[in-house]
Amino acid sequence: MSQEVDVPRAVSGVGGWLDDRFRGAKGVRVLMHKVFPDHWSFMLGEIALWSFVILLLTGTYLALFFVPSTSDVVYHGAYTKLDGITMSQAYESTLNLSFDVRGGLLIRQIHHWAADLFMVAIIVHMLRVFFTGAYRKPREVNWLIGIVLFTLGLIEGLFGYSLPDDQLSGAGLRVLEGILQGIPIVGTYASYFLFGGAFPGNSIIPRMYLLHVFLVPGVILALITAHLFIMFHQKHTQMPARGNTGKNVVGQPFFPYFLLKGQAWFFFIFGALVLLATFAQINPVWEYGPYTPLAISSGTQPDFYLGLLDGALRIMPPWEINFLGHTLSLSVLIPALLPLGLIFGGAALWPFFERWATGDKAFHNINDRPRNAPIRTATGMAAVVFYGVLWGESANDIIADQFKIPLYTLTWIARVMVVVGPVLAFIITRRICIGLQRRDAGLVTHGVETGIIRQLPNGEFVEEHRALTEEELAPLQAKEAPELLPEPESHDRNGVPAPETSGLVGHARVIANRAFAETVPLQPDGHGNGNGHGHGHGHGNGHRDGEASGERAAVEAGPPEAGAPPRPGLRSLDRSFPPGRLSMALYMYQASYTAKSMAAQLKEPQDPVEDITTALEEVGAEIVVAAFPFGEYDLLVVYEAPDDMTAASVAMAVAAAGEVKSAKTTRLLSGQEWLESLRKRRVVGSRNAR
Repeated sequence: MSQEVDVPRAVSGVGGWLDDRFRGAKGVRVLMHKVFPDHWSFMLGEIALWSFVILLLTGTYLALFFVPSTSDVVYHGAYTKLDGITMSQAYESTLNLSFDVRGGLLIRQIHHWAADLFMVAIIVHMLRVFFTGAYRKPREVNWLIGIVLFTLGLIEGLFGYSLPDDQLSGAGLRVLEGILQGIPIVGTYASYFLFGGAFPGNSIIPRMYLLHVFLVPGVILALITAHLFIMFHQKHTQMPARGNTGKNVVGQPFFPYFLLKGQAWFFFIFGALVLLATFAQINPVWEYGPYTPLAISSGTQPDFYLGLLDGALRIMPPWEINFLGHTLSLSVLIPALLPLGLIFGGAALWPFFERWATGDKAFHNINDRPRNAPIRTATGMAAVVFYGVLWGESANDIIADQFKIPLYTLTWIARVMVVVGPVLAFIITRRICIGLQRRDAGLVTHGVETGIIRQLPNGEFVEEHRALTEEELAPLQAKEAPELLPEPESHDRNGVPAPETSGLVGHARVIANRAFAETVPLQPDGHGNGNGHGHGHGHGNGHRDGEASGERAAVEAGPPEAGAPPRPGLRSLDRSFPPGRLSMALYMYQASYTAKSMAAQLKEPQDPVEDITTALEEVGAEIVVAAFPFGEYDLLVVYEAPDDMTAASVAMAVAAAGEVKSAKTTRLLSGQEWLESLRKRRVVGSRNAR
């Protein structure tokens, strides 16, 4: 919530002077009062932001001493092991930066660690956005900007560690040259254009320097600015919590809280990078020596974010084909295009695919819990495993040496796991999400275990549960499930076929829709499963639980009139009951029907009291009182259960009674309390069901 802030007189004077000339007071005031959600995961993006700022600062210092030239020189510097060795000016200036410039090595290592942290932060931030569904309308553009930033980060990192012209960076450039030449028809021309002739050429270092120092950072800076402005305009998403809605933002104002928090975060990140640069050596170019095409290196890998490409090259069989007189080196072309194409292309298309499959065109300002979107979460984990297998394979020579495993054995393991691993990750993650949803449903139904065990008069031991607090319940109730599309080739009441599910594309859309709609409702169907549309596998029909306002409206509307279909809004109130005691169950009646079944109910309206009475009698529960309506609720049933009957069996019996979806009981009442409760409520329409 915004609040008035006392502005120091000096600041007020400067602000007044600027406002008189630029009219910026209103915009600054809006910025100062801007509220940002206070959740730890939202700081992941700031890690990337401040890492980029540190990259700009340290990169500026390094640019003062680096010489982007491939001209040959003889080295006579402080590193005596390379004294008298012919090398490029780029490599010589890198050695001078490391050993002769005061603080040069520290700045070099801060710069390199900041680049790695920048990429780590982008990856983790994008995973957070993906798993919580924060890319949905209206934030698709910002999601695409994030993907472009990640791509530019890969390019910037490749150019950055290639500039020193050491043996490791030269090997990386050799791979880049092979990938370019593997492109059909235009590959050779592209390679000659970038390298200025045959590899290695004399132009690649100056050209990469211009791209690394000026062009790519400028584009990244512009995209980060656009990313922040769009986020500022659209407002930040929020995690599901009490008081968080799609129309508010709960958090802290930009000034002073968020501003000071961001500054502290910057200095913390900078301090962490300084510690890493001081005690953790990275990219010791003097150990690799200057680049020469005649030498090769072993036991070396690129930075982690490019390990995906290196691993893909290592597992690819030596495939080549001739097409129209051109040789296609599939062993290079496929590893270069397929992994990144799957990850980046899939990530870019996913928001639009999900909207197509679910038919969801609503605005989303509240994030999903990953467990509530099993297909999305499972797909994300499959991509992570795919990336991880290829990344691990990029170090197969080191793994083979350390663990004494044949190199070709590791290669075949990676070839299998790059296919099987994502599939297993998808299946396991989906099942974990469904299991966590069932756990949430159990918490809503039974409450939280208190650890208190009580013995009943009949000798049975039961554990007491407490109801969830409003803070604990709010994230669970924020759960949403996509609406089910009509079945393929279905027709409306006028016989018109549903256009969105017709044809081959329509069938595919229905399959995807059923997958996305898979969920476990917070109010189970009595068998421990369900999806809010019917059963637990995404193939039912009808309506999911309505918003709270819709449920209240259903209650306030009173009992349904004769001949009217049942109202939506299932809600049962309490926990379980011990057997052999009078128990009360308060129900709200929920409909789950298609247009066809609705027409049948209009002709033959069902009595919910009769449905539940019959169901309970079939399992041996004696109905004492059935009332319709009962105060603010739709239905009251009082019954006495046999000693050997459990709450679960009664719930299952009632769940089988047509449209009734849940059976739970409130606290036990004595006979006298029952009479007093009935008198106070002045129940009308009560009857003895026996």
